[in-house]
Amino acid sequence: MKNEIKKIVKIDSNTRYRVSIFRSNKTMSAQIIDDATGNTITSASSLKIKDKKNPSEIATIVGETLGKEALALKIEKIVFDRGKYRYHGRVKAIAEGLRKAGLIF
Repeated sequence: MKNEIKKIVKIDSNTRYRVSIFRSNKTMSAQIIDDATGNTITSASSLKIKDKKNPSEIATIVGETLGKEALALKIEKIVFDRGKYRYHGRVKAIAEGLRKAGLIF
């Protein structure tokens, strides 16, 4: 299953930017990567958020922040790369935040 997801991400990332997720026990971060050049375009992290909320709400804020930065850079379509993490909980909250900001994936 894991290799199938990587193939899909690799095929779609030729025409779109990729959003990569990192999740630890304390923090969440996401970054938009241009695979053609291998450069990180923009990123957002829960370390910048000062609000004391539950982790899912913080992850949603991270997604919204990254989405707003992407729209400011005229990026509208992305590929969501969840990596080794299941699409559940905080990873899903980041995806919902990106959608709420207006990104399409």
